[in-house]
Amino acid sequence: MFFEFRFWKSFFNQNELIESLNNTTMRHFEKRVWLVAFLGILLYALQDIWGMHTESLTAIFVNGYADTYSIARIASLLGAIIWSILFMAFHFFGIAFLYHKITAVDLSKVAVLQLFVVALLLMEKALIFFIFAIVGYTTDYSLLSFGPLAATYINNEFFIYFFNQLTLITALIIAIQFRFLRAFTKMPARNLLIILIVVQIFLALISATFSVLPLQTWFKGGELS
Repeated sequence: MFFEFRFWKSFFNQNELIESLNNTTMRHFEKRVWLVAFLGILLYALQDIWGMHTESLTAIFVNGYADTYSIARIASLLGAIIWSILFMAFHFFGIAFLYHKITAVDLSKVAVLQLFVVALLLMEKALIFFIFAIVGYTTDYSLLSFGPLAATYINNEFFIYFFNQLTLITALIIAIQFRFLRAFTKMPARNLLIILIVVQIFLALISATFSVLPLQTWFKGGELS
């Protein structure tokens, strides 16, 4: 017996998806993976082309280095594409493998879950990009996170970036992961929920750490200063 994996149908009918994964063989999953990957690369490329997070290149253009600016923009675009691939691969393969080892759920089943997670993260980024494009400027903080609220009451940059990683989508991801994994694992529900929350907190801590590191001052002309 086979069933065809349809992204939106499976996303909104997870009980049916879980039953199908238990009793039948899934088809056409790889096509949806490639589609999400393509859309993710396209999103990151459009963000870079629009100028999101490329503010540091403006000085090159203003100073009259048109050729250097063009090369820098091309390099920035390639970097954005590579980063999009690494970002999606980490959440799809890396996190899926981690949960597979922790919960003993089949890797193929966890991969289905993480495809939903990657898609949600991309939709969050797409929504924020759309809002920035409408208003004509960007901020360092997500409008869907606790970052703006933290910036109002906290002066510590690290904690502001940490709370900036905790968004409404983060809560939705934890809820979906909990519901999905609970159907396939014998792990106590309380332990599973704690693990899912801890992983998200750990990811937020890592992201906040890289956000505050003075990477640009560590490298000059491609060499360590």
